[in-house]
Amino acid sequence: MLDIKLIRTNPELVKENIKKKFQDEKLPLVDEVLELDAQFRASKARGDELRQQRNAISKEIGKLMGQGKKEEAQETKKRVQAIAGELEEMERKEAEMTEEIRKRMLVIPNIIDASVPIGRDDSENVELERFGEPIVPDFEVPYHTDIMERLNGIDLDSARRTSGNGFYYLLGDIARLHESILAYARDFMIGKGFTYCIPPFMIRSDVVTGVMSFAEMENMMYKIEGEDLYLIGTSEHSMIGKFAGSILNEEQLPQTLTSYSPCFRKEVGAHGIEERGVYRVHQFEKQEMIVVCHPDDSMDWYNKMWQYSVEFFRTLDIPVRTLECCSGDLADLKVKSVDVEAWSPRQKKYFEVGSCSNLGDAQARRLGIRIKGKADNYFAHTLNNTVIAPPRMLISFLENNLQADGSVKIPLPLQPYMGGKAVLR
Repeated sequence: MLDIKLIRTNPELVKENIKKKFQDEKLPLVDEVLELDAQFRASKARGDELRQQRNAISKEIGKLMGQGKKEEAQETKKRVQAIAGELEEMERKEAEMTEEIRKRMLVIPNIIDASVPIGRDDSENVELERFGEPIVPDFEVPYHTDIMERLNGIDLDSARRTSGNGFYYLLGDIARLHESILAYARDFMIGKGFTYCIPPFMIRSDVVTGVMSFAEMENMMYKIEGEDLYLIGTSEHSMIGKFAGSILNEEQLPQTLTSYSPCFRKEVGAHGIEERGVYRVHQFEKQEMIVVCHPDDSMDWYNKMWQYSVEFFRTLDIPVRTLECCSGDLADLKVKSVDVEAWSPRQKKYFEVGSCSNLGDAQARRLGIRIKGKADNYFAHTLNNTVIAPPRMLISFLENNLQADGSVKIPLPLQPYMGGKAVLR
């Protein structure tokens, strides 16, 4: 959510940013906010004037009562009652205007960074850099579920019977590999100085609206019927929510946390044949990282965080690339974002395995996450990044470590988590 002072002082900048995101239907919101804000401030000014009048009249009543002029005092009290009635009506309207302003402010997109490429959708995202040599082996790479089934590692049919499409049973070595990758990711991030955390897996609606846009919420979140609780779509939601209403001392910054959680997503819409299997599912597990920091440090942290993801994948012999998200592909709260994509030898292309985002002070402003400065308090900046999100990450791991005989190589860093195994057969 933007600072309303920015809309007051530079509405054209806000409108230009909306155009860069190709959301022209939101342009009228800026003028609506300005009009409502003007009405609100006029009402506040009138309210202050009435309160001054009421205080003056109250003193006058006191004098009259002291002089024994009770009848005059009673007549004067009627003026106070009239003012009180007007004030009550104004306060009611002010509350309504505040809510109307907030509703509009919540859907006006955040100001994107000047370095973000302009484009309508993800087809116009820009490749930045490649890490590792993408290899296509001289043998056929099966579909990822076929690899898992040959290792007796997955049961989709039973999951369809118990839960429907978009669910799975992982078994044996594949299930162990799944958990080993998560454990390795946990220790990798602890080694980077992050504090490990297991957060709540359900959050209240005020936290949901604090961390994401309404469109994202509608397409992602599962609501618990009869309660003000939602299943998290990513642990970033509850991790950022942990700081809601906080005033952090500058000495406490940065807050760097890495979290494990299951994640639950609706995944609305049809996604095509390449997203069958375990590519896009309703339930998965994830290792995430978040940072709450001083505004001046957020871009430095942004670059560190996506580099951690690249480094992690390279330790497992998986080639990756980074892709800068264009303006039209950025969610409304994001200032800048980069996707990390892993190489798929079977598809002979890269596919998304994680995303790093700088949200500026958008989440902090919604949730009231402040920093205690020497002169004034100010809003923190928040960032998030995927370390890994298996089982999708398993796809890239299995394809890139598959051997010609159908076995799967286990890279050295992962072997201790697999009981010393160097290969799956």
